[in-house]
Formats: sequence, structure tokens, C-alpha cells
Amino acid sequence: MKAAMTGVIIVGAGAMGAIYAALLHDRDPQGVAFLAGGERGERLRRNGVVVNGKPYQISVCPPDAVPAPAHLVMMAVKHHHLEQAIRDLAQAIGTDTTILSVMNGIDSEERLARCYGPEKVLYAIAVGMDAVRTDNRVNYRNQGKIVFGPGPNPVDGDRVKRVKELFDLAGIVSEVSADMLRHLWWKFMINVGINQASAVLRGSYGLFQTSPQARALMDAAMREVIELSRKAGVPLTEADLGRMHEVLETLNPDGKTSMLQDVEARQKTEVEMFAGKVIELGRRFGVPTPVNANLLLQIKAIEASYLPGETAARERTP
Repeated sequence: MKAAMTGVIIVGAGAMGAIYAALLHDRDPQGVAFLAGGERGERLRRNGVVVNGKPYQISVCPPDAVPAPAHLVMMAVKHHHLEQAIRDLAQAIGTDTTILSVMNGIDSEERLARCYGPEKVLYAIAVGMDAVRTDNRVNYRNQGKIVFGPGPNPVDGDRVKRVKELFDLAGIVSEVSADMLRHLWWKFMINVGINQASAVLRGSYGLFQTSPQARALMDAAMREVIELSRKAGVPLTEADLGRMHEVLETLNPDGKTSMLQDVEARQKTEVEMFAGKVIELGRRFGVPTPVNANLLLQIKAIEASYLPGETAARERTP
């Protein structure tokens, strides 16, 4: 029994988790499950997810009733749910389990590696997706792609090969990279810029495609990340900012960032992982970060308008 393995376990049923679960389910309905317990798990069992109009009743496994370790765990939760999610994974992780995080930020992989071993963890980013989630319904025009590979930790190349083969079979667009730290910082730069600017301006991707002022705010936040990246030894450049503009032009103008969707749904945002992390690194490296300091104040004020006091810790989870 110990040698038995299950297929793919996805932690988080937000936009990314739902899309990847749907694609994997289309290939093999028995090969994928959400990990969720309590009321959230019951809601997923009852309502399922609807992706581009197609309903899916994907298996839901409680954390304390995982039948066997998974071949692959995909982590797709919000930053403020990561600690609990790491604890919930205990029964899903075995010697041969590979863990891949598509979360925002630059530290989820390190935290997973500390708990379950760096040899199991692949680094990844999801870029170019323009999904919009409303309740259990997710709609997208561009799937984007997952860029993944080993980070600074040694990972057996067979793990990378197996994940790539699975993604290809399921129609999950992916690319293997040997420079994942740079990709991670590039995605962090993007999120710090457009996620936060969109939340403050209440603007869809179309606003940033057409408004020089909106794009200037976004760019100013991203340039602070560029300065920090140089100090961190993973140097980004203005050319990387230009690459982000190229991706932006491919997105559905009506699409929205995850942070704007959080604000519109009156949920906790990931501002601590974006502006908060920029400010923390700025202090460490002696780099001024006034744009992100201002964005942090504005987004925390927005949150306070609908999550006053202790209610901020009890936001509705996906």
C-alpha cells in the first residue's frame, strides 16, 4: 500500500486551480482531485467548478483522508493560506511526489522545500492567463503557459520530464526553463505592477492597454522591483519590463487581475506578498520603495473598508 500513488492533487480551487483541474480532468477524470476539507470541501463537492461554461464535478479529498501520496501536487492557494495548506499536504507527500507551486510571490517554493524536501520542489510561474472567476465559475480566453524547472535546489531531471509529459498530454501549455529564479522575479515584478495598480484604479487589462497614466503607475511599481532584483543577484532590466508590456497586449481587455477580483469580491488581497515584500527587501538592501509604500497604504485602506478589524482574518476562501 505504501508504494501506491495517486495522480494529481491540486490545492486551491481559484481561477488557476480550476483551469488546470479541468484540463487534467478532461484527460483522465480519475487522475485529479482537489485537496480541501471542512465547509470549503463540502462546497466544492456540492457545486463543482464551471470552466468556460462547462461544469466539472472533480473529486475532493479531505486532508486527513488522502488514500496515497500523489505523483504531482500543484499548489495554487493565496499567499495567506499557504501555511495551512502546507500542513494539509502531509498525507499527500511521499518520496516520489513532485511539488509544483503556481502561486504568486517569490518564497512559496522555499517554504515548501523546508517542509517536504528541496529535491521534490520544482519552481514555476504561470504567465499570460486572463481568467476571471465569479463564485465557482471561471472564464478565460488565454490559458497562458506554465514555465517551470529546477530552482537553486537539486532536482532529478526525471521529475521535470514526467511533469512536462503530463502537461503535454493534458493540453496544459508549458515550457521548461533552467533559469527559474529569474523567471520568478520577473513574474513578481509583473504582479507588483499590474495587480496592485489595477486594484487601486479598479481597472481591467484594457485600462492598462489604453491609458498611459495607468501604465505609468504600473511601470513605476515594477521599476522598484528591478532595482531590488539587482541587489538580490537576479538582475532584471528595462527589457524585462518591455516583455511584460508584450504579454499585456495579448490579454483579454475585459480580463482582470487576481487582486482586482479580490477587491471586487471584498476578500483579503495578497498585498503583503507584493508591496509588503518590496518594502521589506527595500529596507534590507537600502533601496527606496516609495511607490510600493503608497500602494500598500491605499490597498490596506481599501481592504479596511470591507474587512474591518478581526474580519480580515476570516475572509471567504476559494
